[in-house]
Amino acid sequence: MSKIFVVSKKQFRVAGVLALAAILACGYLFWSRSESVSGTPQNEQVYHLVTGEFKTTTDDGSELEVYRFDPGTIYVRKGEPVQLNITGINGKIHPFIIEGLNIKGEVQKGKVTTVRFTADQPGTYPIVCLTHTQLKRGGPMVGYIVVQ
Repeated sequence: MSKIFVVSKKQFRVAGVLALAAILACGYLFWSRSESVSGTPQNEQVYHLVTGEFKTTTDDGSELEVYRFDPGTIYVRKGEPVQLNITGINGKIHPFIIEGLNIKGEVQKGKVTTVRFTADQPGTYPIVCLTHTQLKRGGPMVGYIVVQ
């Protein structure tokens, strides 16, 4: 013997409304988890560098000191805005250039120098301190920005 179910229009409508509500709820949950995909950056890339100093005494008793940017290399994304915050820790003053980006600046001990740029070409761009260019002057003091 076969069983026959009779569904009224009212029951059919209630089932349809519940199914629609379930679909909308699932859509909302998954939609809110999706990430924005866009060719434009949402935020500026922010990097913090410091000026550092290393000192040592050689076997003959002479003192050797060198300065550096730390970290020595940062990696940034091509076409996205970048903010560098360079804090002067060691050394009184460090005038610098970023070769290939036409940026000049100066880092002073105890202060933060902020540099903003957007690199449109991939490559390696040296940050060069103009005071410490040779070993006898505590250099070379060079950092690198690698644009990918």
